Amino acid sequence: MADKYQNFINGEWVDAAGGETFENRNPANWDEVVGVFPKSGEEDLNAAVAAAREAYDEWRLTPAPERGNIMKRVGDIMVQRKEELSRLMTREMGKVLAETRGDYQEGIDTAYYASGEGRRLFGHTVPSELPNKFNMSMRMPIGVAGIITPWNFPMAIPTWKIFPALLCGNTVVFKPASDVPATATKLVEILLDAGIPPKAINLVHGSGSKVGTPLIKHPDVDLISFTGSSEVGKIISSESGKDLKRVSLELGGKNAQIVMDDAKLDLALDGVIWGAFGTTGQRCTATSRLILHEKIHDEFLEMLLDRVAKLRLGDGLLESTDVGPVVNESQIKTVEYYVNVGQQEGAKLAIGGEVAKDGDLAKGWFYKPTVFTRVTPEMRIAKEEIFGPVLSVLKVKDVKEAIDVLNNTEYGLSSSMYTQDINNAFRAIRDIQCGITYINGATIGAEAHMPFGGMKNTGNGHREGGWTVYEFFSEVKVAYVDFSGKLQRAQIDNY
Repeated sequence: MADKYQNFINGEWVDAAGGETFENRNPANWDEVVGVFPKSGEEDLNAAVAAAREAYDEWRLTPAPERGNIMKRVGDIMVQRKEELSRLMTREMGKVLAETRGDYQEGIDTAYYASGEGRRLFGHTVPSELPNKFNMSMRMPIGVAGIITPWNFPMAIPTWKIFPALLCGNTVVFKPASDVPATATKLVEILLDAGIPPKAINLVHGSGSKVGTPLIKHPDVDLISFTGSSEVGKIISSESGKDLKRVSLELGGKNAQIVMDDAKLDLALDGVIWGAFGTTGQRCTATSRLILHEKIHDEFLEMLLDRVAKLRLGDGLLESTDVGPVVNESQIKTVEYYVNVGQQEGAKLAIGGEVAKDGDLAKGWFYKPTVFTRVTPEMRIAKEEIFGPVLSVLKVKDVKEAIDVLNNTEYGLSSSMYTQDINNAFRAIRDIQCGITYINGATIGAEAHMPFGGMKNTGNGHREGGWTVYEFFSEVKVAYVDFSGKLQRAQIDNY
């Protein structure tokens, strides 16, 4: 019998007010029910926001170093549960165990980084233009944070948002993706075990329309952090703008790897295999396009197709598996749609291009790693996000054309160039319109202490990770202390 899970609202584990539930299934074996979860609605969401609002004053007045100490305990507990919860994550969303371990480790790293930020919420002290007066700024919490996270990184992305939100003194209402609700539940358990005040963290399971939309529109929610599609991000931005909520949007990507004619081809091959087919291509940073210099195009393509043919599909819990399933039936239909689009546009299907149904693969949502060649820059498969194991290969004649082709999309998250020419490398860093550029590295692989985010339709300018996310989850307050004993007028012509 499948495990039954609950919401965490107002300091208690509770069922949905309406009593409805939904099942969470293993995408590698759809017969396996991972758990049964509350199918919540606006009543549940309202209760969670009220609890977070009630907890805010006490939590914001907890000294930041003490909030940091709790984050240290969060990291310690996470270390103890790494293997257990990594395996749960693989059962929930399918990616191979080596990747869910990395996903989980990102959460551990983020906890320890947050613990240090409790003693580094720096402001500035600056000289006053007037005598006997002191000027300073400080970081202040904002209020109730609504956190909406996707399914492809069940642990890393929630921790990127929730840990800094809490560390800065905000309280949280957390709506995870319905494909990974068990991992979200375990994360909340860890926060509570570490000492987060029960009402400061609230978890509400359910759909975007029934829980996410009311969360965005709720007048007592002061800021929203969302990771997901650009289409949904634009709706969130529009709705939140009506109340001038602070909003951080981490959205889509159509990332490319450039391989120049002087590149180390074996290294570049490792990079594109990892970038395109890691997480079954279901990353916002996944390598969806491969841009090859014409001089190495044919040789590299032969190497690529040979490697792709050897990738082993299967259950992510098996150490022999290279590529797991896509997350659900809807996602596999999206992949099928774009494979058909690519063929209709005239691209050559070089390998893959079909659902994998052999043996145990028939029990899950498996799609064969797919490569298109003879792709041109204006084809839809070269411009639109697919979010699956599909790679489009384009040919260029020089570095300028390579960068122009890379930039020819509405997105701007991650990018990569393989080259031994330092001039090309720095030109790529300067001219590629992306928030992240790797030189001689794959397009995937964020580090917890560095800012993460993109340009153009990939987001709205905020960054996850590193020091910058703490700027989003807090705001600057300025204080002036005048000890002159008389009225001194700044912004008046005292000269």
